[in-house]
Amino acid sequence: MPVQSTTAMLGWSTSFHLGGIVFKRIVLGLDGSDESTKALEYARKLAASEDAHVEIVHVHEYMIAGRAGMQPVRADEDELEATVRRQAEDLKSSGVDAHLTIVSTSAGGPAHVLADHARTDGADVIVVGTRGRTTLAGLLLGSVTQRLMHVSPCPVLAIPSGVSSDTSTEAATSAAVS
Repeated sequence: MPVQSTTAMLGWSTSFHLGGIVFKRIVLGLDGSDESTKALEYARKLAASEDAHVEIVHVHEYMIAGRAGMQPVRADEDELEATVRRQAEDLKSSGVDAHLTIVSTSAGGPAHVLADHARTDGADVIVVGTRGRTTLAGLLLGSVTQRLMHVSPCPVLAIPSGVSSDTSTEAATSAAVS
């Protein structure tokens, strides 16, 4: 039986080949954005091809607001969390071994939360979108994905915003075997 590259199975049009690398533990960062939804689809395909566990992490960011205490960075956080919960249930119902963890942190901390979670979970890869919900802290400190590239204990698969998540796994698998 021919060995097919994971990149071909996912439909990537790159010559990068993972060789003998297998991703059995995947950390997926979701924030409710369109880009994280694309990352979700790639994680779904990767998990299905490798029979992997997906640890979904959603981070609530809070900023210190003086005497008012901690305030959510995003006004629509409840809606975003509901979206992420639906996405996690959909991933599970598609047959993927997945678990959702929601973590709270101060503004600017999501990259460290994802990296720490990957370290604790023994993740083989972290999958994220390249642009998420932009915050003032994100503008000042840089994107979560960019920071994650510097603090991650494992490879980071960053799905660019221009990449289509509609890639057919069956078509890509057929092309890989040909």
